Amino acid sequence: MAAVYLTGYGDDDKLQYVTDAPVPAPGPHEVLIRVTAAGVNNTDINTRIGWYAREITTGSTDTAGATDEQSAASGWNGDIDFPRIQGADACGRIVGVGTNVDPARIGERVLVATLQDAYSDIEMGCITWGSERDGGFAQYAVAHDTETFAVECDWTDVELASIPCAYSTAEGMLHRVDLGAERVLISGASGGVGSAAVQLAKRRGAEVIAVASTSKADVVRELGADEVVDRGADLLERFGHNSFDVIVDVVAGPFFAQVTQLLRTGGRYITAGAIAGPIVELDVRDLYLKDLALEGSTYQDPEVFSNLVGYIERGEIRPVVAATYPLADIVEAQHAFLNKEFVGKIVLVHPE
Repeated sequence: MAAVYLTGYGDDDKLQYVTDAPVPAPGPHEVLIRVTAAGVNNTDINTRIGWYAREITTGSTDTAGATDEQSAASGWNGDIDFPRIQGADACGRIVGVGTNVDPARIGERVLVATLQDAYSDIEMGCITWGSERDGGFAQYAVAHDTETFAVECDWTDVELASIPCAYSTAEGMLHRVDLGAERVLISGASGGVGSAAVQLAKRRGAEVIAVASTSKADVVRELGADEVVDRGADLLERFGHNSFDVIVDVVAGPFFAQVTQLLRTGGRYITAGAIAGPIVELDVRDLYLKDLALEGSTYQDPEVFSNLVGYIERGEIRPVVAATYPLADIVEAQHAFLNKEFVGKIVLVHPE
């Protein structure tokens, strides 16, 4: 089968496209999926360059990543084995099943949950598809049957493949802070997670203030943002202190400096990324004097992904696909991803 192997930590020369990879066999409670499309995500690049290593302190788009000596614990959940087939997103059809799986599932068009919780035996364990386990950058892939969801809708496979990682990350954050009809500030609103968060927050009845570059503002507004603020703006000057109930952040870096002042008393901050840099300054006085809650979000409650499937089937959200590339052109696709001149997701299309 065609597949892309990640052969080690480093530059894009560590991505090896092959056409003779063995087709995996589904084990107990697993399904075999004929993958038709897979989205590109920050985590694919972060893992490749070893950005999760503690020694790396710059933004994920600003660093060459860890050296071989620094690369231990450079995956989401520790070190990863090479070669690895990445790909945290995938859409395809079930073509085979392992033991303890109903053969009637063969033929289902499915999405695969990015977090394969069923493989973890610890509370809040994060076994990530395409990181700790081989993922969707191949013509065939296996996943746990309980983490593989049939979807009935009129979306294309490419559109569905834009959903799993970005939208589950966004929905996981909003679920964790229990966002309601409140005022929310969303950073990085033109990216995959940010654009998903705009839609999903609006679906919950929130007033959405989105941070994105001016050139992308119109598209972000179309997704539901009530207001779009340029990412270079002084947010305190624009909105003043105590202006938001919730801040949803995937940027961190300098953006973080104002969040505790922007939040109202009892406000909630949640993050699932740090593309502008993981090391930030925090005035702890704001934290305790205003009774703020600061949370990180990787693990997702089981209902998060099944809820997303329901939103798709009921037409409550829509895909935002900026571009597609053949699987063989993954390096070009990742270069386009890093240029950040788009809104939404880039999706790889697999050979038939």
